[in-house]
Amino acid sequence: MHWTRRQVLAAGAWTLLSSIARSDPSKDAPRTPMGIVIHSYGLRRSSDKDARLDDPLSFLEFCRSRGAGGVQTSLGVRDDAYADKLRAQLSEHKLYLEGSIALPRDKDDVERFAKEVESSKRCGATILRTVLMNGRRYEVFENNEAFREFLKQGKQALAWAKPIVEKAEIRLAVENHKDLQTPELLDVLKKLDSPCVGVCLDTGNSIALLETPDQTGELLAPCTFTTHIKDMGVEEYADGFLLSEVPLGTGVLDLPKVVATLRKAKPDIHLNLEMITRDPLKIPCLTTKYWATLDDVPGRRLADMLALVRAKAGKKPLPRIGQLSKEDQLTREDENVRECLRYSKAHLQE
Repeated sequence: MHWTRRQVLAAGAWTLLSSIARSDPSKDAPRTPMGIVIHSYGLRRSSDKDARLDDPLSFLEFCRSRGAGGVQTSLGVRDDAYADKLRAQLSEHKLYLEGSIALPRDKDDVERFAKEVESSKRCGATILRTVLMNGRRYEVFENNEAFREFLKQGKQALAWAKPIVEKAEIRLAVENHKDLQTPELLDVLKKLDSPCVGVCLDTGNSIALLETPDQTGELLAPCTFTTHIKDMGVEEYADGFLLSEVPLGTGVLDLPKVVATLRKAKPDIHLNLEMITRDPLKIPCLTTKYWATLDDVPGRRLADMLALVRAKAGKKPLPRIGQLSKEDQLTREDENVRECLRYSKAHLQE
């Protein structure tokens, strides 16, 4: 991957400082089975209300039945009785729980955030995943000014969140979510300077910003608290390339290598599956709008990524689900998750 000199220096500085976020480097850390992120069952969650996957207790049991070691899901605010039930289920079945939480939108929203943090800890979560924004940088922003305003607001939201998670002694993990390049994310965390705020490393997202998974993992691993593990398929199209989650082991990522990099820094890291069953995403890197906020990206990164796409694209088109019936979509989603869990057990839990 080709970074500017400024980006490399910023990333390197934070990597050195990130020792505060390292866990005990014991080589004997137990290998917890792969967990499941709620988005892996996004289709069932939205269309099968009887499954009650928005309920953490129901989702935990649903995933346990598929052999998962834990879950990452939204927890909200729960009463003590519910929290006790959830902790009992975690203890009985030796499962783990991670939350997913929205950052404070403004000062008036800080109280909501604090209540969710407190409740999540009572439920048994030690890590909360969050994002700076839900959209994709190259789709949302028309110019650098709009991007800088978003970044300013994101930094303020993290500043509001910092004392709350530090007081609760719970870790907040910011996902690389097709919004910030890796050096930009590292710079934000370096300036925030909190042992309780780190990264939720998504192994596929940064490809959309022309970053290779190996180097994204190497730079983010030292300050990573938790993960979204996925494999990605690629395919050319007129305006750039298509990017799609595919079952683990069938895409372009060297997952054993990526996981080894993570475990070298964090032996006890949870591997959370995010296998989103959907049509491929368009990465329009050959259009003017894509570059509206990425004018500091060297052209060599574009060339390298297009070369990777051409070398790694499969002989068959990427899978699409839009033409499938709702029932068949749910079946495909569940099959994809089960296939990923089998791969993880065979190749990632050694």
